[in-house]
This record gives sequence, structure tokens and C-alpha cells, in this order.
Amino acid sequence: MKLSIVIVNYNVRHFLEQCLRSVQDAIQGIEAEVFVVDNNSADGSVRMVRELFPQVKLSANDENLGFSRANNQAIRIARGQYILLLNPDTVVETDTFRAVVDFMDGHPEAGALGVKMVDGAGRFLPESKRSLPTPAVAFYKISGLSRLFPRSRTFGRYHLGYLDRDQTHAVEILSGAFMLLRSEALEKAGLLDETFFMYGEDIDLSYRILQAGYKNYYFPGTRIIHYKGESTRKSSVNYVFTFYQAMNIFARKHFSARRARVFSLLINLAIYLRAGLALGSRWVQRLTLPLLDAALMYGGSLLLARWWENNVLLDKGGRYPEAFFLFVLPAYLIFWLTAIYLGGGYDRPYRIRRALGGVVTGSLFILVVYALLPESLRFSRALILLGTVWGLSSTAGLRYLLRVARVPGFAQAGNKVKQILIIGDKQEGQRIELLLNRAMVTPAFSGLVSPLEGEAEDPEVLGHLTRLRDLISIYRINEVIFCARNLSASRIIDLMAELQDTGVEYKIAPQESMAVIGSNSINTSGELYVIDVNTISRPENARMKRMLDLAVGGVLLLFSPLLSWFMHRPAGMAPNLWKVVIGRRSMIGYIPLSGDSLFRLPRIRRGVLNPADMYPGMKLGANDLDRLNMLYAKNYRLGTDVEVLWRGFRELGRREQSP
Repeated sequence: MKLSIVIVNYNVRHFLEQCLRSVQDAIQGIEAEVFVVDNNSADGSVRMVRELFPQVKLSANDENLGFSRANNQAIRIARGQYILLLNPDTVVETDTFRAVVDFMDGHPEAGALGVKMVDGAGRFLPESKRSLPTPAVAFYKISGLSRLFPRSRTFGRYHLGYLDRDQTHAVEILSGAFMLLRSEALEKAGLLDETFFMYGEDIDLSYRILQAGYKNYYFPGTRIIHYKGESTRKSSVNYVFTFYQAMNIFARKHFSARRARVFSLLINLAIYLRAGLALGSRWVQRLTLPLLDAALMYGGSLLLARWWENNVLLDKGGRYPEAFFLFVLPAYLIFWLTAIYLGGGYDRPYRIRRALGGVVTGSLFILVVYALLPESLRFSRALILLGTVWGLSSTAGLRYLLRVARVPGFAQAGNKVKQILIIGDKQEGQRIELLLNRAMVTPAFSGLVSPLEGEAEDPEVLGHLTRLRDLISIYRINEVIFCARNLSASRIIDLMAELQDTGVEYKIAPQESMAVIGSNSINTSGELYVIDVNTISRPENARMKRMLDLAVGGVLLLFSPLLSWFMHRPAGMAPNLWKVVIGRRSMIGYIPLSGDSLFRLPRIRRGVLNPADMYPGMKLGANDLDRLNMLYAKNYRLGTDVEVLWRGFRELGRREQSP
């Protein structure tokens, strides 16, 4: 056996499918075996591999064992002369495996090899080649000097920025996203260290291969697309602690006691510095807009109150007491800001209409409270109305100015109008159009560009690939979808690189797949056009769903002694509602399924009721139930929960259903 390919998967079903299709094409003519080790995914990955890739050797774990342990599972039974560790969020070129195997055959001193990696927009990923993170290299990285001077032989060592990315080089550290290992070298160096759960294991293994007397090579003779990249979620505190603790483990294992202490000191400083910056940055981002709104709204309302006092009340011999300015105006402000928050006005991307809706809702609530107050505590209804007008003006004006200034989160404040080009033959083009329709993606414009000369003369086809740049400009295209059935991965990567200056986003439609996958940034996990199911997980929907649970659950719990007489299982009503109120369950959740779902659904609390309760007495098959869950997640509306609650009211006492 020449080559064993090991892919560890965790909840990236559609990326895995695309990866396996590219692997399938690339192993043609090579004696190879493919392993997929699934770390207890909940997105249907295991079923997909069994159904679409029966030739793959699949291991389905009952828990997430981590990257190292899962890889070692397959390595222990692999028979290949070379073993490739490959991430599931990658796409390999058709000649990738032949090129790297030929290189290793010709370089017996090579223990491991990495290749040139590009992100989902065709940009080079610097983690394709790295050096050993010594204390000095770590300091340059942590201090930011490596970013300021990426090509410096002193400061730029972490990513070896001074080495030509288009030339082969012996390097110290390779990325675990694509690491080709000589089995003989792996036997001498040992398997992946299972002390590392995530991050650092590739650095450790690369170093041990060097210690075993072999060389590690960066080989740009072939390329892969790596969607997520090393910087996925780097701003999260969890990432900071996990990554830098992995560096600590590496230092204690391989450095002298003195160097390890120095390294650990640097790492611990980096942990707290980066964690502090991550938390601080997050809070600054969250609080800046509310604080600006508060300053503008309070300042404007104060000026309006003073103007009203001097020009209206003074003529009648009245003035506002200081308590009005110290307590009442701030109370108005709290109502307005809370309503904006609950209405999603502080969720990215920031939309003006959400903020305006929050101001109006807050004002209505203020007026209701005002009407209930005794006469002695009422000050001026006119000021509430004037404050509302100012609040609408200030919130809209602030967001408009920030949008004009292209502040992140505001420049994309509206729904981006999609102008899509599909590159493929007519058959694939029609398939992708159908898939987009099913995924409820409705572009303002879509057109087909053919890679075939003859087909380009068809009136339904905009043109040939040779005119791609002109077509992007003429039709103001902002998204290009490549059909993998008609274009090789090499050609797709070439086109991505050629068109980088156009600013378009790219996606790939694997042949026979029901997904269109892409990511224009290594900082995102990728966007899927596959029955898009992110609606229920939007922050504003999650808040409203929780508020419904608290409000309805609390009221029903209060009256449960009376209402339980109407339940099919009276004894279960109060316990269920109590779990809803304390957040252990939700009033409405997904329908429990006995097997994997065909769709990747956002996680929500398990419900007392579910969408199937809208169809009492109707016999629904497994696929029907699965699609009901998908539709509930995709088209979530608060009214849907109310309807389910109304129709399934008598089932509020049911026992918790197991999937």
C-alpha cells in the first residue's frame, strides 16, 4: 500500500463530503486507502460517509477523543508507506497525491511534507510553513513584531515569511491540516502525543521527526484549499487558553528546564494578555454603540427638556424638579436602550430599522407606564414624544454616519444583494440554480459562464471563461460558484488567485452534492448554501424564544393546579414548566429523531412540545419529521411557537422524549 489518508471529522459534514470527493479524484492510479474517524458528530456525517463513500474505512467514536487520539486510531491500522493527515475542510488538487508521493520517493531523507495552502479566496496561508516556537520566536510572535516585519529573518521566523512561498524549502514545523508522513519516520518518532487535545500536536510531531534524523519539507508543487485556516476563532478566550496551554506542554516536553521556564513565563503572559484583550475587545465592541446611543439620546433629551422648560413651562410659572433630570430621563433612556437590545438593534450586522423599532417600542412602554402613574408623578407627555422623535433621529443618524464611514458591521447593514455567476456546463448550472432555490437563496441576478467553447454560443449562456473578468465587471458580480464537475481544483484555485482584485466571493459546488460551500476568509468557518438553517439561532430570535419561555412558562406554571385538569398527563405539567422557566428546557424544540438528521440544525434546548404537535393524529414518516425540524429552524417565527403551543397544549405534561 502506497498511501493511507486519515481524516478526522467533527460536525463539518458538507466540508467532509467535498473533501472526500476531491480525495476520490486524486487517488486515481495510486494504491491508497482512506480513513475517516468521526469524533461523535451530530450533523449526519457518519450516515453521509456510509451512504456516499462505502469504500472509506469509517470509525465512528461515541465521544470527541480530540485530534491526536482520533488520528492515532487510524494510523495504528494504516498500511501505507506514507500516511497523510488531512483536515476535512480542505480540497486537494487532482495531482496532489501523485506529486507529493513522487517528491517523497525522490527524497529519502524527508520524514514529513506539507504543501502550499490557500484559503477560500485563493490567498496564501502563511501557516503552510513555520519554524520551531523557541522563546525568542514566541516573543516576536506574541509582541506583534512578526506581523510588523513578516519578511525579517529575525522577527519573521514564526511563519518564515522571508522564504519564497513558491520554492521548496526544508522547514521545521508543518501544519496538521496537510501533513504527509513517511511511515518509517513515524515509527521512529512515535505517534501523535495524545496529551495535546487540540492545537500543538502538529508542532510536537514535526519536531520529533527532526529529532529522529529526518527533514521536514514545504513543497509548493501542489496546492490545497483550506477553508478554516489556523486563525479560526482566534479572538475567543477559549482558543487563547487552549492554544497557549498546548505551547506550554510543548515547552515542558522539549526544552531544558531553564528554557521551559522562560517559555512558560512568556506563554502565561501571552495567555492573560491575549485573554484580557479578547475580553476587553469583546466588551468594547458590545458597549460602544449602546454608549454612543445613550450619550446622544440623553444629551438631546436633556436639551429638549431645558428648551421646553424655558419656552413653555416658564410662561406658566413652572419648572421641572431636579429629580426629573436625575431619575426620570435616565429611566426613559433605560426603556429605549432595553427595547433596542431586545429588538436586535445591537446585533451585527447593525440594521437601522431594528434600532428605530426599539425606540418606538420603548416609547410605547413608557407611555403605558406614564398612564398608570399617579398625577403627582407625571411630568410631560410632550417630552416623551419629543424624546421619541430625537431618539429616532439620533439612532438612525449615528448608524448612517457609521455606515458611510464603512465601520465594520455597518457597511453591511442591509442584506447584501447577491449577483451570482455559476461557472459550469448547462446541466450543472441548472442543478445549482435548483439547489439555490431549495436553499431559499434568491439572487438579484444569476448567470451561467461555460468552460466549454461551443456552449458559450448558447443564448442562455453569458459567455466563456476567457471573458470572466469582463462579465464580473459588466454584471456587477459579487459571488462566483465553481462547478467541481466541470473544473479541476487546480483550475479553480488559479481562477481564485487571478480574480483576487475583483473582491468577489467564491463557492464550490461539488458534483452530486446537495451543498454549495465556500468561505472568503480564513476567519470564518465557511458559508453553506444547503437548506440554510441559521434563522432560529439568530440572537434576536434566541432572545424572543427565551422571553416566550419565561413569560408563557411562568404564567402557565402559576395556574398549573387548575390547567393540569385539561392535560393528558396532569402530573408532568408543573415539572415540565419549571424546567422551562429555569432554562433546562424550552416550550418548543425539535422533534426527537431515532437516527441522524439529514440537515445540520442549530442547537436549541430540548422542547416540551415540537412542530409535530401541529398535526395530531397524522402519521408522519422519519423523513417528514426530519424536514419538519428543518423548516422549523429555517423559517422560525415566534408565531410558529404560539401555534404549536395552541395546538399541542394538552401535551404539556408529556414525559421527556428520547431521540
